[in-house]
Amino acid sequence: MIFRTRFAPSPTGPLHLGHAYSALLCSDMARAADGEFLLRIEDIDRSRARPEWEELIVEDLRWLGLNWPTPVWRQSEHLSRYIDALNSSWKEGLLYPCSCNRRDIAAAASAPQEGAGPKTGPDGIIYPGTCRPPHPVAPKKTDAPDD
Repeated sequence: MIFRTRFAPSPTGPLHLGHAYSALLCSDMARAADGEFLLRIEDIDRSRARPEWEELIVEDLRWLGLNWPTPVWRQSEHLSRYIDALNSSWKEGLLYPCSCNRRDIAAAASAPQEGAGPKTGPDGIIYPGTCRPPHPVAPKKTDAPDD
């Protein structure tokens, strides 16, 4: 098994110091484990992602001495894989619709609860499952494999 790390910037602006530090850390971790450092470009925000920013990011990473053995992975070039994964997850009953906005989630999370208060992570309140069905949605019989 190969130990892999990846750096995944969005090409919506220049590389900043925090990005550079993260990229160097990922590269160093891969090197220390005799692994592989990958570059993945998060270019699915079509309104803000720009090829010129991607070029500058790659140039800056090369200037920092970073190398990656495989071609750059651009998220926009693999959307069909993500759609397939979503469809598969939907058929397995792992996904469900949710129309909550941030205000709804904050209200549900801060409502009185048994035990401790709302669960939080590094980015704030963790979704409390407001729209989650009480039982997993079973796959349709037509989705079952043939005997």
